[in-house]
Amino acid sequence: MASTPAAASTGSERASAGSVQSVERAFQLLEALADSGGVATLSELSGTSGLPMPTIHRLVRTLAQQGYVRQDTARRYTLGPRLIRLGETAGRLLGSWARPYLAELMEATGETANLAVLEGGEVVYVGQVQSRRSMRMFTEVGRRVQPHCTGVGKALLAQLPEDEARAVLGTQPLPAHTEFTVTDVEELFAQLAQAREAGYVVDDQEQEIGVRCIAVAVPGAPTPTALSVSGPEARIRALEGQTGSSELVPVMRQIAHRLGTVLAP
Repeated sequence: MASTPAAASTGSERASAGSVQSVERAFQLLEALADSGGVATLSELSGTSGLPMPTIHRLVRTLAQQGYVRQDTARRYTLGPRLIRLGETAGRLLGSWARPYLAELMEATGETANLAVLEGGEVVYVGQVQSRRSMRMFTEVGRRVQPHCTGVGKALLAQLPEDEARAVLGTQPLPAHTEFTVTDVEELFAQLAQAREAGYVVDDQEQEIGVRCIAVAVPGAPTPTALSVSGPEARIRALEGQTGSSELVPVMRQIAHRLGTVLAP
């Protein structure tokens, strides 16, 4: 018997729903793999994603064929190289979307405004609007730095559960970039606890002598993201001393909140 239009429509809707669910599950699997540090076995992915093993087998096979996942010699699965291009493009777009907010922050403070994310255990600057002043920061977009010695890095670490933050830092001693760099892990985590309570974090010449940075988290962003102002120590301290409507941290947090609303998935 021929299908009625209603029956055909129902079948089409089921197919459409199935396709959307497959896409949703594929991204769920990629995020589970990323949360595992980019490397995991199928059984580990099943545990973290909550997806049934047959579904994981099917999705992994498709993702591997497309280059988004690959299998290593130990039969574990890793994020594939094809994701690099997507990530780099998304990072550039993130900086573009954030630019009006960074420009607003630079105009409000007179100092260089930065946006950064965590990637592969490093801080990556994805957006910046430089100060118009002759003495200013020259950290360029795309630069990678370590998280323990930068304001944005500590603001990013403070957004993670402690075990994840420790995994980002690794097991090697924290290197000193200046005499002010915090190299003791427990002292660093005490700073992160204070940052979560205060709503901001300070880099006081820890990456570069003479440079001070104030950073805040960008709430609602799809990945840990931080906003900062940086410049000569004396000028940043003067900004911190302002009160009223120009008080530094409330201005930064208000801009970060609006930016997070724009970036929210």
